[in-house]
Amino acid sequence: MIHNYLGQTIRFEIKYKKRTSMSISIDLYGNVEVQAPKGISDERVIQALEEKWEWIQQKLKEMKDRTLGPTVKIYEHGESFLYLGNEYPIQISHDINIQQDYVMFGEEKLHIYVKHLEDEKIKQALKRFYYQQCKMIVERSIKTYQSNFKSKPRSIRITDNKTNWGTCDSRQQLTFNWRLAMAPQSVIDYVVVHEMCHMVHLNHDRSFWRLVGKILPEYKQQENWLALSSWKMTV
Repeated sequence: MIHNYLGQTIRFEIKYKKRTSMSISIDLYGNVEVQAPKGISDERVIQALEEKWEWIQQKLKEMKDRTLGPTVKIYEHGESFLYLGNEYPIQISHDINIQQDYVMFGEEKLHIYVKHLEDEKIKQALKRFYYQQCKMIVERSIKTYQSNFKSKPRSIRITDNKTNWGTCDSRQQLTFNWRLAMAPQSVIDYVVVHEMCHMVHLNHDRSFWRLVGKILPEYKQQENWLALSSWKMTV
């Protein structure tokens, strides 16, 4: 079916089931599905769609953006970068007297101070900021969840791993991807707990996932955020 509303058009499918309420879902390909109780009127289905119209349009946009992939960043005032799950604009300041380029977060902006106004210098300053923030946030998260474990990590490193968000080896040495600083705190906590659980169970067996679920019962929501949003975590 097709419905036009507020100058926009969506296609959707209705599936009638034995249930008492309606639900609206969107799959990875942008297909909108309404599950509705048998006997409900088309008018009530349309009303439900319009009530969630803003949410539907936002999800469809996110899926379209994910399909197109990350955009090339422009290192100029106003370009946005992720930090702890939110997009913030950058503000660049040129200061030839500073010893080292650096970034500070404040007033809902990422303030970048560089000695030379060069894209690569700005990019490297941002990466150092994310490395530093990731180390601090991960260490704080480990302290928060340490009471769930008998042993402590032997070491904690932040790396530029292209394939993993975190790892734990047989010596209980933990490593984390610096891009995690771009994710929400709850997602960082999940990755930290995931790797700490590997200190107990090195494999992804049932015992491992039971332990993860015991500490973070809703961890699948954090996995889902990474699956849907990791493409945006770039400088």
